[in-house]
Amino acid sequence: MTEPISTHVTQYLESLSVQFRVLPHSRPATTIEDAAEQRGIRTAQMVKSIVLRDMSNRFAIACAPGNMSIDPKKVRNLLGWRRMTCVSPQEVISITGYEIGTVVPLMLSESIAVVFDNQIFDEKEVTISSGSKMAGLALRSEALAELCKPIMGDICRDNMEKE
Repeated sequence: MTEPISTHVTQYLESLSVQFRVLPHSRPATTIEDAAEQRGIRTAQMVKSIVLRDMSNRFAIACAPGNMSIDPKKVRNLLGWRRMTCVSPQEVISITGYEIGTVVPLMLSESIAVVFDNQIFDEKEVTISSGSKMAGLALRSEALAELCKPIMGDICRDNMEKE
């Protein structure tokens, strides 16, 4: 029997009495598709979190369903910011405290805006990283939004096909 997964994300959710389920992986997940397969879910049920920076050095975490692609121009327009680009993997860790592949829109510095695509709410239950590549967490999409207090909008590329 394996040890239960406990991370700062699970401890945070427990401290707030948020209901969630741990979805353990048999090996470190390397892609969204790999993580979804190991969790036994569709990629559309996953929340992908991408860290973006604008030209004024402001940061945002853009979140969308795992089967969609985020459009930085739409994020920029929603926030009223200037040109936005993805940050490097090394910067992701220093900005968020999370490694690439484990970024969640929780427990961030207040200087980071959190933006959700409206399509996240197409699923009643979504999965996020546990903060470890060895497990995901399933929780209600509404509970995640209550925790993150995101700015909502249409931030996905238009030409992507849904799963």
